[in-house]
Amino acid sequence: MAQCASCAKTKSNSGIDLKRCAKCQTTHYCSRECQKADWKKHKRVCASNAASASSTSNGPYANFSPPMSTSAGQPSKGLSVSIDKPFHRLDAQTWLRDRPEQDVYTLLLDTYRLRMEDNYNLEGDADVDSIYGGAPDGRQGFRRFLRLAERRRGLLPSWWSPEKAAECEAVGMNGGWSSLSSAIEKSDVIEHYSNPNMPMQLRMFGEQVYGRGPGGQSGVAMRQVQMMAESGEMHTTQLDMASMYRRA
Repeated sequence: MAQCASCAKTKSNSGIDLKRCAKCQTTHYCSRECQKADWKKHKRVCASNAASASSTSNGPYANFSPPMSTSAGQPSKGLSVSIDKPFHRLDAQTWLRDRPEQDVYTLLLDTYRLRMEDNYNLEGDADVDSIYGGAPDGRQGFRRFLRLAERRRGLLPSWWSPEKAAECEAVGMNGGWSSLSSAIEKSDVIEHYSNPNMPMQLRMFGEQVYGRGPGGQSGVAMRQVQMMAESGEMHTTQLDMASMYRRA
């Protein structure tokens, strides 16, 4: 019977659903606290466990879903405007262009928040200025994220300015969905936007900002797959993604 690697609790004696380490999928924990307490020990075997685990898809760019149609002009829930072929736009580094300010603010905040969650789950890493590192909110970490994005020429809309950066941060400090004081998970993103591909889009944009994907994985190959699907160049039912990616 599976048990927490830190405190040895099982579901039967605690009533808590154990969760697997998102990177290796072989080690169970009953809480974030136990996962964090065990990380110094677990990190020595996590990578090798992941390499020897089942080849079924379990990484941050997995769970392939055909891109949602935008022909009707209906935006994802949580956004006010739809964009056509988002994965083509990610590839061209124009994903945030032609969007209203509030949509851009929301997507920037959620990109940062999901990346902090991925860093914690996939790498056992917590930025000291994030809520995962004990900070009351993530404003300092988010400021660093925005500075990185500003250095990547063309990633931000042409109207971006220091004043807009301050407005964006203020949105994150006003509570609500995009609060920099609240954690976010992949399932939360899917539910909020009603779009199974939104976590993938946020992660791919975050990869362009940080220069590396979550857990060190690259989204380039998956982006090409999604672009082919957006162009109608492939039958998604014929895909075998299991050998390409691992699910988070």
